[in-house]
Amino acid sequence: MTGPLALLDSASLYFRSFYALPDSMTAPDGTPVNAVRGFTDTLARILTDRRPSRLVACLDADWRPKFRTDLLPSYKAHRVAEIGDGGTDVEEVPDTLTPQVPIILDVLAAFGFATAEAAGYEADDVIGALATREQVDAVEVITGDRDLFQLVRTEPTPASVVYVGKGWAKAEELGPVEIAERYGVPVDHAGPAYADMAALRGDPSDGLPGVAGIGEKTAAKLITQFGSLAELVAAASSGDSRVPLKTRLRLADAADYLAVAPTVVRVAVDAPVTQSGPDAVPAAPADPDRVAQLAERWNLGRSVERLLAALPGS
Repeated sequence: MTGPLALLDSASLYFRSFYALPDSMTAPDGTPVNAVRGFTDTLARILTDRRPSRLVACLDADWRPKFRTDLLPSYKAHRVAEIGDGGTDVEEVPDTLTPQVPIILDVLAAFGFATAEAAGYEADDVIGALATREQVDAVEVITGDRDLFQLVRTEPTPASVVYVGKGWAKAEELGPVEIAERYGVPVDHAGPAYADMAALRGDPSDGLPGVAGIGEKTAAKLITQFGSLAELVAAASSGDSRVPLKTRLRLADAADYLAVAPTVVRVAVDAPVTQSGPDAVPAAPADPDRVAQLAERWNLGRSVERLLAALPGS
């Protein structure tokens, strides 16, 4: 038997590592390495606890894609720090985290872990594309972002989310049953129903206004009753008596938002993913000398040792 395909929401994991560990963790030159060490430790725990046979660290090629902001300008607008070269939005990232990201990528490359991205798309889209096309192994999406709950499924292979929003020690594996129970959406299409519920409810952290007056419980109830957001909107537009008048008015007021929300909220499963190499978990480091150099240069000793010990060939 083989283990699952692990798809890592890399930015989610290194942001959480950055905030979980003190920036007093530094390299000899004074560069903070708390995010690097935390990410490396998390990767070791993933290998030890989840036992994946394949693993891809998924990256943001564009954290705020144009196809989403053209439809909904408020999407992640509050996270824009400045407008960069070529008019691209620069994400507000702590100054001491920015220089750590290339180090994380160097560590992944030296060990031989695959990375993947898609020009013009977010890591969520890369994860969605890779999960959707997987026909052989179970899929585990490892993230601290609830948006990816929309990917849970039972067929053609199981897909679940290992949610680390409260840290690895409190990680939760959530599949269709768990998402249905937690959010009150139908278990037989819990993933798509979660996406519809999220669009209806909105999410201030992503700049999604939602429909005024409709919270999570009401959104879940409506999606369960009508099966999908599209069916709910159609019923409301036709004056269906099953949709209360007040709800019909609210949906009508939010018609422009509801016309674009599904495209903004749902991951783009057709994203043109490019991958750095094979996704098999390496039995041993691809470049042991480079691993040793990185460990010494950036003071990653114990974290690198733990990751070495977690490799299946160790």
